[in-house]
Amino acid sequence: MTDRLQGKTILVTGAASGIGRTVATAFVAEGARVVFSDRDAAGAEGAAADAGGGAVGVHLDVTDEESVARAFAAVADRGWRLDVVVANAGVQLFGQDAPVADLDLDVWQRTLAVNLTGTFLTLKHAVRALSDRGGSIVVTGSPTGLNGEGRDFTAYSSSKAGVHGLVRTVAAAYADRGIRVNTVVPGYTETPLVTTISQDAASRAAIVGRTPLGRPGTPQDVVGVMVHLASDESSFSTGAIFRVDGGMTSL
Repeated sequence: MTDRLQGKTILVTGAASGIGRTVATAFVAEGARVVFSDRDAAGAEGAAADAGGGAVGVHLDVTDEESVARAFAAVADRGWRLDVVVANAGVQLFGQDAPVADLDLDVWQRTLAVNLTGTFLTLKHAVRALSDRGGSIVVTGSPTGLNGEGRDFTAYSSSKAGVHGLVRTVAAAYADRGIRVNTVVPGYTETPLVTTISQDAASRAAIVGRTPLGRPGTPQDVVGVMVHLASDESSFSTGAIFRVDGGMTSL
């Protein structure tokens, strides 16, 4: 590690496991002071303790604006000023999400509540926290929001397409305040979120077969891009999509 984030304070949502935990831990190793946030408060606290470096864990349910506001206020109450926010929390309801004619309204609403409304609420409070001096917001997107990769996941694909549009809008609206907003698009990444695929040999082979680099992604694969976007190295990047998907969306 290179201490590229020395002196920065960063909040990561969905940081109790998966990509969020891996990225937040890497930020600590790069010298940042990191807030691991998750609706699983115990998981967030445990991940922060494991990371060391003064990291803290806080409860943050992205579907509840009061919870989001309290988490951001807790950072300020410590006397910390955020430089970077990573909006990473998300759900994918395997076995429930479906083609549109077969999709239950409840599944649609629960998916959008976390993935799209939750990202909206995170960005809303992130912009407020960063508006006095600028900073970087990084959002986790998905190939399903870019192409037909998620044709059987109507709610998830729609929520991620909405997230990509939200990022472009927020980036344009707040560029004059020095706030950069970018999307990172991991490909099929083996985390607890996708055990339904990773534990099914045929499903796993099918999705890996559509990835030109020929393997599934790991949370560590997105660390380099996330660190770059959190650092001052990305000071001229905003409203962009950074694909870390093994070439999946290049076809």
